[in-house]
Amino acid sequence: MSDVSAMRRKRSQKPAPSVERSQRMSTIQWLARRVGRVLGIAGLALGLLVSGIVSAETSNNGTASSDNTDTNTVTTVEASTATSTDSGVDTESNQTANPHHSLLLDIKDYYTAPLRWDIKDWAYFGGALAAIAGAHHYDTQVRTHFIKDGARPIGGSTDDLKDAVPTIAAFGATWLYAGLINSDSGRRETWAMIEAGGLSVATTVVLKFVAGRERPDQTDDPNKWRAHGSSFPSLHAAAAFAVGSVLAESGNEDDRWVRRLLGYGAVAGFTAYERLKHNAHWLSDDVAGAAIGGSTAYYVMQRNYPKNDDTTTSSLSVVPIERGAMLTYNLEIK
Repeated sequence: MSDVSAMRRKRSQKPAPSVERSQRMSTIQWLARRVGRVLGIAGLALGLLVSGIVSAETSNNGTASSDNTDTNTVTTVEASTATSTDSGVDTESNQTANPHHSLLLDIKDYYTAPLRWDIKDWAYFGGALAAIAGAHHYDTQVRTHFIKDGARPIGGSTDDLKDAVPTIAAFGATWLYAGLINSDSGRRETWAMIEAGGLSVATTVVLKFVAGRERPDQTDDPNKWRAHGSSFPSLHAAAAFAVGSVLAESGNEDDRWVRRLLGYGAVAGFTAYERLKHNAHWLSDDVAGAAIGGSTAYYVMQRNYPKNDDTTTSSLSVVPIERGAMLTYNLEIK
């Protein structure tokens, strides 16, 4: 009888299959987030290392060039003039046509950009912080809204892979189409997506590690910072806005409205909405990710398409409305 009772107790203590699946999913998500943090930190370390290497090479090249200036100046000028006159090729255009060679410089300048910001840049940064703060005020309300629509308040799947599909599809379609029609501009656009997405993801993962904010499916308190979480900012939103912005602002003007509808709507906006719907992020996580992704895409576009400097201006803001808030993105064509 005692053996039978012991067996019954063991059966009653055995977790249900649904609980076991939930535990396995939690373990997988935990490992994925930790691996993401490590990759992000490694990316930042690589960027800093590259920054040092490029600076050293630039310094060495500058020293060597200064030693030979007196003897080579006339020859160099004459050769440059002859080449420009005979072939009609713009040197700056050649440099921007192939962005691969400038990746190291792009990484260096990206992570040291705040050292060169002017008043306008700091104003944009302040505006982004204000938008994040405004969104933070509505974090709880937005979470409550989606829980009423069926999202599980604590636990459950956050559909991380599913929510990455729009971004991956946009990149994959651009890459495949560029190869299909053998388009150099399409390959250039694909490279810009890779660069913008990579820089955004690396920056976001490092900020996740620093902030340590718990996700809305882990707590109902939006102020759980430095709690070993990985909520702030949203990596999905950052990558989606990076890739979506490049998609929206590349190409010619004939199909610009279609590109912007797909880039800002179907990719960036839809991904940010889905992260809220699946209770994977707070509203302020999405806004911060959008700011990182959008600004990084703008940086990459300016590096690869410098002629766009004086043609567009954009802004991201949160507008308070009755019983909620509205995230707006404004793009002005001059």
